[in-house]
Amino acid sequence: MIAYVLPTRNRPGQLAHTLARLAELPAHSAEVIIVDNAGDPPARAPIALANGLPVRVIMLARNHAAAGRNAGVLAADPSASWIVMLDDDSHPVNLDFLPLLASAKSDVAAIGAEITLPASPDGTLRRESGGLPEVFTGCGVAIRRSAWESSAINHADLSAGYDPRFGFYAEEYDLAARLIQAGGRIIHDHRFRVAHEKTASGRDMDAILRRLVRNNAWVMRRYAPTTHRAREIRRTITRYARIAMKERAEAGYFSGLAELALSLHTQPRLTMHREHWDRFTGLAACRQTLAQSLRSGESVALIAPGKNDHIVSQALAELGARIIDDPRDADTLVIATLSPGPMLDALDASSAQAHPGKPRIIAPFALEGSCSHEHLAPAGLVAA
Repeated sequence: MIAYVLPTRNRPGQLAHTLARLAELPAHSAEVIIVDNAGDPPARAPIALANGLPVRVIMLARNHAAAGRNAGVLAADPSASWIVMLDDDSHPVNLDFLPLLASAKSDVAAIGAEITLPASPDGTLRRESGGLPEVFTGCGVAIRRSAWESSAINHADLSAGYDPRFGFYAEEYDLAARLIQAGGRIIHDHRFRVAHEKTASGRDMDAILRRLVRNNAWVMRRYAPTTHRAREIRRTITRYARIAMKERAEAGYFSGLAELALSLHTQPRLTMHREHWDRFTGLAACRQTLAQSLRSGESVALIAPGKNDHIVSQALAELGARIIDDPRDADTLVIATLSPGPMLDALDASSAQAHPGKPRIIAPFALEGSCSHEHLAPAGLVAA
């Protein structure tokens, strides 16, 4: 049995739409747990969906944001061995992921979905941004219940699951780090597909940038090895400064910096050892895939830079790749983001223009499962 857990607050339309999509799935052994984050009016839902899935609503006295998911896990039926985390506007597109859960190796703590967004005006497929090879995105992930329980690191300040201090943004990075430290692995699989029907309208970019810079720096303070900590915090601050300027959200960014200055020293110290850190940042996955995919002596150029592009560069340097600046002169192009969605989007866009005589295109890490696009090669997502 599985449990779907989705937090909501004051979004009755989105919630009703998501429940309707869940009701369209074939009958299966599952329950739906809605966590109402002190909504006004309270969330409403039927006691069962049209396909027979039982529904429960957990009412919280105050808004716990993403950490409201914890209440959903605690309320889940004891026989639910996997918790499928959704948002009130995301849903699985089919049940192809159920065999993945049943056959997952015992050390797999979580399986991230390929999360699609509404198509762009020209019909182009888009995927959710965020995440890393071993960091999932909260609106589409299955977490093994026993792994969720093991995420309670022996620290007086932390319990199992999502840390409520994060609110929204980077809370998945924090939980993923603790799952890794507890001995688990996190994978992403093409066969687990979730549609995220979010809209960009009404988003407060100042509020978002305030949380992004503060929360991501908290993660670096908590988990980065001592020799990396200061550098990674600086890198985080610089990254979100660029994003704030692009989004014209400087006020929110500087507010987040002020909060960070007051709170950074209060973060629990949960320093990762080097092997775990390399997995958490995506370096381990990048090393493995590029070692299999690169050819001796070829020149390489980076394209579509994004999250942890510096890690892609580091892996290439370690492998002795000859990196050049101009993609037109390179034998091979390597996509320079370790976020699964943007990586696949970049691979789609680049491969659509590929033809004989042009450089081949390599993604920096491989996802689990059969490839859903004909240009994805099993050894390392290579487009000829």
